Amino acid sequence: MVGDNWKYVWVLILLVFWQGAFAQGHLFSDVKLSQSSVYVGQPVEVTVLVYTSTWFTRGVDPGNIKVNGAFTIYFRSVSSSKQISGKTYAGVEMIFHVFPYDDEDILFPPLDIKVETPDDGGYKGIPRVVKTRGRKINVKSVPPGYDKTEWIVASGMTVNDNWTGNKTRVKVGDVLERIISRQVSGTVSELIPPVNWDTLAGVSLYPARSEVNNHKTRTAISASRTDGIRYLFEKEGKITIPEMAFTWWNPIHNKLYKHTLKGFTIDVLPNPDLGMLESVRDSLAITTSSPNEASGEKSAITIWGLSLKQFALVFVSILMLIYLLIKGIKSLRRIVKKHREQYQHSELFYFRQFKKALKRKNTMATIQALYRWIDQIRLKEPTLQYFATNYGTDKLVREVKLLEQHISSKNTAALSFNFNAWSEARKNCLKGLIHKEIGNSALWINPI
Repeated sequence: MVGDNWKYVWVLILLVFWQGAFAQGHLFSDVKLSQSSVYVGQPVEVTVLVYTSTWFTRGVDPGNIKVNGAFTIYFRSVSSSKQISGKTYAGVEMIFHVFPYDDEDILFPPLDIKVETPDDGGYKGIPRVVKTRGRKINVKSVPPGYDKTEWIVASGMTVNDNWTGNKTRVKVGDVLERIISRQVSGTVSELIPPVNWDTLAGVSLYPARSEVNNHKTRTAISASRTDGIRYLFEKEGKITIPEMAFTWWNPIHNKLYKHTLKGFTIDVLPNPDLGMLESVRDSLAITTSSPNEASGEKSAITIWGLSLKQFALVFVSILMLIYLLIKGIKSLRRIVKKHREQYQHSELFYFRQFKKALKRKNTMATIQALYRWIDQIRLKEPTLQYFATNYGTDKLVREVKLLEQHISSKNTAALSFNFNAWSEARKNCLKGLIHKEIGNSALWINPI
C-alpha cells in the first residue's frame, strides 16, 4: 500500500516537472517533426510552436539554432491559433528544415525562446523565456547497393553539360573545356557530391574550381553546383569520353532517379608542332585549381592581400598609433599651455607689452605697461627712479624725473620714451640679478 502511494507521488512530481519545463503560466510550447526517421541528407521539417493565452507584443526570437551533425535552415514564422479546453491561444509556428549529413542519430536541441507577452488580464508586454524539449531524429545509412560518394536526397535534378572547343576536330595539344551544372531541388549545396571525373589514357585532366550556391524562398530550398574540367589531348588516336550518370533519391516517391550524359568518341589527329605541348601543359598547370578549390572549398579570406590575422595585427597597430598620437597631442597641448601661462606671468612678457604700447603711441597705455613691467622685476625698491638710477644711463634718469613730473601735473601729452635706453637698462638689471641669484642658488626664469 505504501509502495502504491509513492508511485502516485512520483507521477505527480514528473507531471509538475514537465509542466514547469514546457509551460510557463499562460505560455506553453511544442516541437513537431515531419518524420522521425530519415536517410542521410533527407530533410526533416521541424516546427517549433509557442502559444500564449493573451498575445505577443513583439516578434518571437528563436535565437541561433545549431544541430550537431546536420545543416539547419530557418524558413519562416506563421501565426496560428489553438483551442484548448474552450480557450483560444494565440501562437507562432517557426519552421526549420534539418539536413543530416552523417549516418548517426541527431538531436534537435532544447530551446530557450525569448518572447514578450502580457499576463492574463494585463496589457503590458513582459519579457519571458519559453523552454522547448529536445527531439531525437533517427538517421539511416545509405541503402545497400548504393554508392555513398554519389548519394543525394532531392525532389528533382536538372543537369547541363557544356563544352568549349570543337569536339569534332581535335589534334594533339588541343584543349577542350567541359562544364557540368546541376540544379537540385530540396537540398543544400553542401550535400551535392562533386563530379567524379574518369581518367583517360593519353589525356591529362585539369579540374577547375567548383561553384556552389543555395537558393531559398519562404517555402522551399534548392541548390546548384558547377564543376569544370579541361582535357589536354597528348596522343593521337581514338579517345572515348565515357557516359556519366547522376542519381538522386526522391523521398516522396521513395524511388531512385537517374540522369545520364551520353558518352562519345573523339578522333585525335596528329600535330607536327609537338613543341607547343609542353608550354600548353605548363600553362594549364599554373591556372589549375588546387584539390581543395576544385572540390568547392573556399580559399583563405584576404583583405588587401593580407590574411585575417595579418590584417588584425595591422589594424590593432594602427589603433595603437592613433591612441599614442592622441595622447601625445594632449600632452603637448598641456606643456604648451603651461609654458604659455608661465610666459604670460614673466618679466619678458610685460617688457614686450611695454614695447607694443610704445609702437601704438598711446601715452597712458605706455605708462601703465611700463609700471606693470617694473613691478615684475625683482627690485629692492620697485620704482622707476630706483631702476633708472641703478641700471640706466644719466639720460634715462632725467627721462624718469621728467616722466614723474608730467604724471604729477597730469600733463602726459608731451611725453616721449627712449626705448633703447630702457632696453639697455633692462639688460644691466638682468645681469645684476643673475649674478646675485646664482650666489643664492636661484634661477631667473627669463634670462636673455
